[in-house]
Amino acid sequence: MTFNPTTPQGFPGTIGRTIAESTPHFPSHDGDGTKPNILIVLLDDVGFADFGCYGSENATPVIDSIAQRGLRFSGFHTTAMCSTTRAAIHTGRNHHSVGVGCLANFDSGYPGYRGKIAKEAGTLAEMLRPHGYRNYMVGKWHVTPLTETGPTGPFDGWPLARGFDRFYGFLDAETDQFSPEVVRDNSHVTAPGTYWTGYHLTEDLVDNAVTYLADHTAGAPNSPWFMLLAPGACHAPHQAPIPIIDRCEQYYLDGWDAARERRLANQIKLGLVPAGTELPARNDFVLPWEDVPAEQKPLFVRLMAAYAAMLEHFDENLARVIKQLEVSGQLDNTVIMVMSDNGASQEGGPWGFINAMGPFNLIPESIEEKIAKVGDIGGPDTHSNFPWGWAMAANTPLKRYKQNTHSGGIRDPFILSWPGVVKDEGGLRHNFCHAIDLAPTILDMLGLEAPNTINGIEQMPIEGTSFAPVISNAQAIVNRGPQYFEMFGHRGLWEDGWKAVAFHQMGTPFEDDKWELYNLDVDFNECNDLAEVEPERLARMIDKWWDEANKHSVLPLDDRFAPRFAENAERHTGARTNYTFWRGMGHLPSDVAPDLRSRSYTISAMIDVPKDGCEGVIISHGDLTSGYSLFIRDGYLEHDLNIGGSHQMLRSDNPITPGAHTVGVRMKRNGNEGTLTMFIDDVQVGTMTTNNIFWILISWSGLDIGLDRGTPVSNYESPFLFTGHLTKVEISLDNDQVLDFHGESRATMSRD
Repeated sequence: MTFNPTTPQGFPGTIGRTIAESTPHFPSHDGDGTKPNILIVLLDDVGFADFGCYGSENATPVIDSIAQRGLRFSGFHTTAMCSTTRAAIHTGRNHHSVGVGCLANFDSGYPGYRGKIAKEAGTLAEMLRPHGYRNYMVGKWHVTPLTETGPTGPFDGWPLARGFDRFYGFLDAETDQFSPEVVRDNSHVTAPGTYWTGYHLTEDLVDNAVTYLADHTAGAPNSPWFMLLAPGACHAPHQAPIPIIDRCEQYYLDGWDAARERRLANQIKLGLVPAGTELPARNDFVLPWEDVPAEQKPLFVRLMAAYAAMLEHFDENLARVIKQLEVSGQLDNTVIMVMSDNGASQEGGPWGFINAMGPFNLIPESIEEKIAKVGDIGGPDTHSNFPWGWAMAANTPLKRYKQNTHSGGIRDPFILSWPGVVKDEGGLRHNFCHAIDLAPTILDMLGLEAPNTINGIEQMPIEGTSFAPVISNAQAIVNRGPQYFEMFGHRGLWEDGWKAVAFHQMGTPFEDDKWELYNLDVDFNECNDLAEVEPERLARMIDKWWDEANKHSVLPLDDRFAPRFAENAERHTGARTNYTFWRGMGHLPSDVAPDLRSRSYTISAMIDVPKDGCEGVIISHGDLTSGYSLFIRDGYLEHDLNIGGSHQMLRSDNPITPGAHTVGVRMKRNGNEGTLTMFIDDVQVGTMTTNNIFWILISWSGLDIGLDRGTPVSNYESPFLFTGHLTKVEISLDNDQVLDFHGESRATMSRD
């Protein structure tokens, strides 16, 4: 019998009985240098009119220079919120279709609302990886349920599990720019600096982006790369270097009405907006600037300046990324896209915030208090956001804001530079396109097909449409089907230049919503409602919306903010009331930390005090804007209940003696009050009663034991390491919690 070896199916070489009879094959892991690199810059909550090249006063020379080498689009649309647009950009599918119907903060129990990108919807990084691309993610992720962002994951929804080779950034919707919750790859890490050493998250993110690019050139110079750079700018908290805030303040002294008029005039001059376009009426409850009391105007100007400074600061740092591409010879082979994930946000309310953490816990910020703290805006002890009037100006000339399906929420700036492909550098494109169109456009331009399977999982169809033809030819026609919109019950449908849209008042019947109809081809900013003129067209479009909603897992419509949060909290916390944190534990994000809000609880720690004493933080949760900390200082046990910057201090009556002790505090909630009792072993050593306890949130910065790693919760210098021996910290929660889920939902909305 003659034996004939079998060559495995798919192996290009041959397998013989010996090496002499065999032919090897070595797969290539490097590219040939012909595929372009791809850089997507995804800003957060930046309005249609905020870039200099889109008509604003803001100095964005780097972004403007990218536009000069490429194209500006006036018809780019998003999904009205952060998580959802990111899901659409990553996958090329509608956000409900892939399971991210509104927020990554909860799972509603329906396919369209899982808060996590489905495995059947591969990301662009996963699609590019088989073609030799190395993939890098820097900045905001926020398409993983926050209950899955702790040290144990699960990690299957984190960037490295969804196609990226390296990640440095944050998983939540927002983070403090001076005290961020940063993750490297799959581990929470400490930011490499503090406000007092000159640290700012934007600079840190760009440092890492430049390092990834330099490392790539060193390790795989012939392989193409894809990088998603997603800064915190310009999501609240609006925090930026004070000199830049000072500079930006001068732009806005004449108020939001003048800014709107100036921006629209610039947009018309630039050709972004048709001649004859007029401003719509001010959004609801926005005062004319001339009616704002004179003593309040400097406050509002400063709040806007902090927002603008955040954008200008990012632009200055983006220059370093572009410089790296220039010096490494990659700029002419790199596609660059710059965009925002939704319109400017309305979460600052009518008067804005200096530190929103207080109001979120029922400690109001009066106008007088705001004015008194105007000099703090943009600093480490603020969590500021601007008022509606400025958000309206940021979205010029569009109606409404982020969250809404009117154009102010979903029509955003978009710049594309593709060297060698764009023929009319500095040109404009006015065609409709959507966030789901980016991935198929990139694949189309690269000559690649979306894979049928990824990691053995059959993939759902790509739902976006490539707009590649219009990149090189402004006159090209892209035959695109209808595009639906839905967010928190707000609805919309674009089709063939027409748009039907409905604003939904939460808690009212959906059938009572008033649908509007606009011909966007002649009505850029939805000013001429044709619902009564063309009722049959409107009826057809409403029917089409229901068809699209059914097709893409939008249903069931659900505007129940409070119950959804309550249900999610119950599922994830369940009956757990005891937590043990052993010495050596790493950082714990807020969403997986013990929930001390609106309840009684006990914090106790087993420590050993050396003969010569010790100091430092035993446990801390939060940052300078809000949180709690238990620590030893000058020989005494202290506790700070910091709610919105209101430091409520409790100090032990007696110093703590050397030796082993169990120390801690006991909070007893009684209605709207709380009594805090401090103990050393079995002895009560201090007590205080307050009506300022954690009602809605503790902090968006997380928990540590043995140190305070960010901006300090209390008036000590972080990290204030504990110098004694800390064995463990235990937290026991009582079952008397009564949460304000309506308040929590409002807080979370401001967070996305």
